Amino acid sequence: QVQLVESGGGLVQAGGSLRLSCAASGSIFSIDVMGWYRQAPGKQRELVATITKRGNTNYADSVKGRFTISRDNAKNTVILKMNSLKPEDTAVYLCKAVQATWPYWGQGTQVTVSS
Repeated sequence: QVQLVESGGGLVQAGGSLRLSCAASGSIFSIDVMGWYRQAPGKQRELVATITKRGNTNYADSVKGRFTISRDNAKNTVILKMNSLKPEDTAVYLCKAVQATWPYWGQGTQVTVSS
């Protein structure tokens, strides 16, 4: 079992920045991909960004150039730095970790961007 705990969400004005953190604990060996997804009310969950253990990243087109994902393998932590936030970025942001193809999810942290 892997436990994921997110932190760092909140309310910010458009154009502002936030930093989300996700800490993994438990049976964390062989965690390969970690990443962030988001789900807005009435919408499907969507990928925001992912990063492999080797540091290969993938971003949704809507966040490219504004968000940066990073990972500290020693601390089993993944960080999402979000700049130039827009109201359409408002959502619950969920951390995901994949271990031997099995996905684990955190409970999510709310990000609200006011116009």
